Amino acid sequence: MDTARTTRRNAEAEAGGFADLVSIPFRIDRDRIAGSPFFARLSGVTQVVSTGGSGLLHNRLTHSLKVAQVARAIAERLGADAEAGSVVGKLGGCDPDVAEAAALGHDLGHPPFGHLGEQVLDRIARRRYGLSDGFEGNAQTFRIVTTTEVGGPTPEGLNLTAATRAALLKYPWLRLHRPEPHPATMDEPPRGAAEGEEPGTGSAKFSAYVTELDDVDQARAPFAGLVEPWQQTVEASVMDLADDIAYAIHDLQDFHRIGVLQHASVATELGRWLSESGAFAALSDETLREVHGRPGRSLEGLRRRLQAKDAWIADDAVFAAAVARVQHQLVDGLLASPFDGSVEAEQAMATFSAGWTARLADGVVVTPSPTTRSGHVTLRQAQWHEVQVLKFVHRQFVLQRPDFALHQRGQAALLTSLVDALDSWLGDRDEAGRLPRKLHDLVALASAEYGRLVREAPDLLVGATGERVEGADAVRGLARGRAVVDFVASLTDAQAATMLEAITGRGGQPWSDSFVL
Repeated sequence: MDTARTTRRNAEAEAGGFADLVSIPFRIDRDRIAGSPFFARLSGVTQVVSTGGSGLLHNRLTHSLKVAQVARAIAERLGADAEAGSVVGKLGGCDPDVAEAAALGHDLGHPPFGHLGEQVLDRIARRRYGLSDGFEGNAQTFRIVTTTEVGGPTPEGLNLTAATRAALLKYPWLRLHRPEPHPATMDEPPRGAAEGEEPGTGSAKFSAYVTELDDVDQARAPFAGLVEPWQQTVEASVMDLADDIAYAIHDLQDFHRIGVLQHASVATELGRWLSESGAFAALSDETLREVHGRPGRSLEGLRRRLQAKDAWIADDAVFAAAVARVQHQLVDGLLASPFDGSVEAEQAMATFSAGWTARLADGVVVTPSPTTRSGHVTLRQAQWHEVQVLKFVHRQFVLQRPDFALHQRGQAALLTSLVDALDSWLGDRDEAGRLPRKLHDLVALASAEYGRLVREAPDLLVGATGERVEGADAVRGLARGRAVVDFVASLTDAQAATMLEAITGRGGQPWSDSFVL
């Protein structure tokens, strides 16, 4: 198995003289990801809100580094546990370098403005350009490491091992196709596989576009018979869990630092639910929705959603204990004193982070036959509930704020206008010779990809409504759309804003960021 996982590289590429600093295949993967310009750009990409260069907020780069730390620690812990190691070995293994590489690379595909940008580009890709698989950050990550990144030893992609490519497949299926039967059709679909908010558009989350299907098959081949076609590899599961842990802890720290996460509102919500949980449980769903804005009701809504979606692990008593722990350590601890930049405040922050990271990492377990809603690597019941409550606090008291929504609407308009401007430029025959070279190359790449699919696998280009892609004009339309989306997705927040200013004539000087143009 180890040989199969490490010998996926192209022999000619290895002979091509790419200057790797080490000879261990998985460490080469890690180093190639860390050395990619797509990785460097993450320092300018939103984690939750645009940092504007602030050192107080995580960006996608600092987030990825912390996810990598947690992922490696989990992988090493599994390797040191004989019982867990035995189970992991039967599932294909868990190499710390692979887990770390996947964690470093898991957000490479995030566009400007994070998840908001992801939603905007997905709507544009599907509605404007007819790309049935739209845009998805995880799928864009896989496209980068296999196709659009050119800094590796081959003309396309980073030439990573099968193990690392498989570890990047957090949702190892396409939006509408493959594997067959599609996991969306399961009685209890895996997390992310169920249909999104718009009916007929396929799975809400997925990790590859139709253009990278061959790469998915190659990456997953060594794991055939070890994990189900819709299941993550163990290393992907470790990466996914590490991402959840880092997200649950570090985003709360960020918004405490800048004064957004307020003690009073969080304390009231958690405290009211703890003191009146029985009364909340007696409310009908309809009544709960009617008075949703009152303290304690939102947390009760979370409890009910967990019971409905994750009955395999959800437990009311454990949920109440998790709320109490978060109240004690977050509300009565970290949030009790405003962050003022003092040594004492920084120490409180570090203590909170280290304590929660250690607790959640200590709760990691390996399950030979997990539910479809979980990977093989998951958390014990107590820690699983604690992560859900921590993420609830972030969602309820940061993401749902009206001022944050106002900020995001402006970012959505910016991205939409930038796509419009680039598309218009592509359609201007008089300007064909002056297109940005990167955009020109992306159009050529996508044209070749969709032309091949029309000839060899036309079923993959059939949308949810059954329409077929036929003719050169249709292929050109798809290629143009994918190229524009690839181009915009490769920008940082600041690059997107500055390019829009330049292309619409509002910029004060020629814009010459060589990475983009």
